[in-house]
Amino acid sequence: MSPVLFNPLKINELTLANRVVVAPMCQYSALEGNATDWHLGHLLQLAISGAGLLMLEATAVNSIGKITHNDLSLYTDDNERSLNKVLTSLRKYSDIPIGIQISHSGRKGSAKLPWVGPNISLNISDGGWQTVSPSAISRTDGWPEPKQLTVNQIEELRNDFKNTTIRARRLNFDCIELHMAHGYLLHQFISPISNHRTDAYGGGLQNRCRLPLEIGKEMRDVWPKDKILGARVTGKDWLEGGWSIEDCVFLVEELKCIGFDYVCVSSGGILPITNLEFKPGYQVHLAREIKQRTGMITRTAGMITTTEQATEIIDSGSADLVALGKEIVRNPRWVFEAAKNLGASVRCPQQYERCMNA
Repeated sequence: MSPVLFNPLKINELTLANRVVVAPMCQYSALEGNATDWHLGHLLQLAISGAGLLMLEATAVNSIGKITHNDLSLYTDDNERSLNKVLTSLRKYSDIPIGIQISHSGRKGSAKLPWVGPNISLNISDGGWQTVSPSAISRTDGWPEPKQLTVNQIEELRNDFKNTTIRARRLNFDCIELHMAHGYLLHQFISPISNHRTDAYGGGLQNRCRLPLEIGKEMRDVWPKDKILGARVTGKDWLEGGWSIEDCVFLVEELKCIGFDYVCVSSGGILPITNLEFKPGYQVHLAREIKQRTGMITRTAGMITTTEQATEIIDSGSADLVALGKEIVRNPRWVFEAAKNLGASVRCPQQYERCMNA
């Protein structure tokens, strides 16, 4: 019997070989939204990592949906062609299922590259752009006031997400994930911290969730039923008066009704400083509660680094999948080492077999 971490998981018509997912990780290395050679090199080493699913980074659905100028995007033909080139190479050397996360930065956009100025806004005079949000509320001191989206602009935004989903379908991605966490635009809509609207898109919980659910329904309509549709959700804001686990349960139940297949439960990010205490597995309890209360397939992430930790999460039923980000970048052979330690087997590129089986 295979160790639980290496048990397959079938979602719709797709079977993941094991429970390890390569988390979506922004590289800030695109040119005009187009994937570059950096993406190919970065993703290829992760595609042969032995994980069950490879997720591409948060990908912008329009020009002002980027976090920085160098964000990956999928709203133009050039964007699509550049990603197709990368995907063709990945599929030449690996049969790992590949997913893409789609997003809009909202008021968190127009930022400097993290290695230039972490968590610092880029002034319009320096090439930045006017950001948007559900309400004209700055993210924090030193960040500009975003423009409140009009109802017409919200409709255009829905079309942007739909069109990006169609492009992802053409690229034959196996999975698509709607990003509504980490303080980005859809998180800004659902959180009472950032959404002070008084129309149909603000106020009570149902209204604040309206836009993400509308987008989710339109994605479901155009995304193949046999492929995987998921969402990155926020378990809690870690702020008094903010988004709560109860709110998240409501949202996930609605997503499940629409036809979403899984959620990845994250938390925090609506403001730069919250009550969140970072420690190993700090979000596992949120995924556990969502899984227990909704029955939705869940993925957890956040400072998961050891074989023992990942195994315990799956074995205890706290989550169905574990996502590795920084850890799998530090050690791209993490999955092979875990499999060896647990007596499991992982498919390996023929070129590496003598190394991995030694």
